[in-house]
Amino acid sequence: MLMQNKFKLGLLALVVSAALTGCSLDGDDGADGAQGPQGEQGETGSDGQDATTGVALEVVGRAVVGGAGAAEIVQYHAGTQTVYATNGESDTISVISIAELTGDALEAPVTSTNLTNTSIELPVEADGTALAGLTSIAVSGDLLAVAVPADEKAENGFVLFYNGLDAGEPVFLSAVEVGNLPDNVVFTPDGTKVLTANEGEPSDDYTIDPEGSVSVITVTDGVPADTATTLTFESFNGQQAELEAMGMQFPNPSGRTINGVAINTTVAMDLEPEYITATDSVAYVTLQENNGVAVVDLEAMTISIIGLGVKDWSQYQIDVQENGEVSFGQYEGLYGVYMPDTITGTTWKGATFLLTANEGDAREYIFSAEDEASCLAAGGLEFDDGDCLAYTDEVKVEDLTAATNSELAMLQANGEADDLRVTLGMGDADGDGEYDAAYTYGARSFTIWDQNGQVVFDSGDDFERITASVHGAAFNNGDDENEGDSRSENKGPEPEAITTGTLGDRTYAFIGTERMGGIFVYDITNPYDVSFSEYVINRDLTEGLTADDSIGDLAPESLVFISPEDSPTGEALLVVGNEVSGSVSLWQVTAK
Repeated sequence: MLMQNKFKLGLLALVVSAALTGCSLDGDDGADGAQGPQGEQGETGSDGQDATTGVALEVVGRAVVGGAGAAEIVQYHAGTQTVYATNGESDTISVISIAELTGDALEAPVTSTNLTNTSIELPVEADGTALAGLTSIAVSGDLLAVAVPADEKAENGFVLFYNGLDAGEPVFLSAVEVGNLPDNVVFTPDGTKVLTANEGEPSDDYTIDPEGSVSVITVTDGVPADTATTLTFESFNGQQAELEAMGMQFPNPSGRTINGVAINTTVAMDLEPEYITATDSVAYVTLQENNGVAVVDLEAMTISIIGLGVKDWSQYQIDVQENGEVSFGQYEGLYGVYMPDTITGTTWKGATFLLTANEGDAREYIFSAEDEASCLAAGGLEFDDGDCLAYTDEVKVEDLTAATNSELAMLQANGEADDLRVTLGMGDADGDGEYDAAYTYGARSFTIWDQNGQVVFDSGDDFERITASVHGAAFNNGDDENEGDSRSENKGPEPEAITTGTLGDRTYAFIGTERMGGIFVYDITNPYDVSFSEYVINRDLTEGLTADDSIGDLAPESLVFISPEDSPTGEALLVVGNEVSGSVSLWQVTAK
């Protein structure tokens, strides 16, 4: 009936139109008149902007604040143009003024420095609890937040607050107790909440295994609350099978007895929050070892979990052999477990998209023993020169027991991946000890996810292929000694750090690779149309040199993008905290 009405209406319109066009009251048009004189030329418009086709990076600032562990997490205070960096070597915070930075490229960026630092000393205890070394810092307005675990494995950690940043004189304000082992601290963009990812790692012998958690501290008018709200994962206990079906893993020594303690690991104990990115209302927390992301509703104070699944290495090139050569191959039965470390976010069409650096991470816990007999008597697995292995989920491909006619059996028959380290946490779905496939730590890539946990973009095998093209057999290097192709049987380049920044109308992702030390740049303006833009590295790769030889910036652990508006040079800057070299480097980022 509806279709008939539409047809009748269309027919009526056609009839009316025909009637109007068929009845003309005007006479015929006359001949065209002569063309009038040309008018005066208008004013010249303003110059347009050149289209951005990519970015160029060069080192314009560098400071060495110590040795290994001295520059891990970096933050920036725009008002005073100051970089803050955790210094794990001295358990202090390094303070680096970049106000006088000119933007001129360093002539010898691998070895030279043009920035100096002072230090903030941290308290050794909070509310009667002895503190260990700091793990993370965050800056928002006049506040500096410092995450510090307790010295005792079973005790909760703290966030130390400092104010006075706007005046360039940070002063201790307060200490707020959070969960166990706060490993990352961030502010929400509006500065009204401080969040910590509390990893809750086990003790060396796995006999103490605190629950992982996420803590939330409200900030009102620049003053943090006295107490935190800590959210646990206890509601997921009993849901391990469902989470595994979503692509997560839970490897642990449950069922064993170690040093007289029966191990019974729950989901809440096994989950280890690693890193946070947040909007004002939602936080996204990587669960690295478990291959998931926790989604925290900061209004309802509830947690949901997204499993990340795996990537199929038969679709990409990967080097799994440490033979001193570039030896790419594609392998059926080999999959990559994303296991992201750092996470950040971007928006497109008003929606949130997540970006992860897919490093991968094995579990290995070792305690001290006098000899092999005492190690094995305590429930250890292996003994080596005073070290007793309590637990590891790492194994070589060749040491897995393959199910008959499985993908793994074919992979082992090929033999090229025999020495590749993979996880015991995936591949044996029925728990019979026979594996159907092998699963690598990490995905050797960065990934863009939508807020439903679906892959929008993955850089695939770019990192290895590009570094192999640029460096040859020196690719997949280690982070403290120059030995080419020395990480292919492990996690390859190990993408560790990630951030985003905007130049003009383009948005870019910057990804730091922990082992190689290089930085990749991608145009992610449209997350469904991503393109590689640039690769840079500030490292002397001469074979045989080590970190003691001042070979440049090693192991980028964190990245911070400074917009041109907040930069002392008037151009965008990328601040890099390099953990192994103990250096903070500043790359000027310009459009080209």
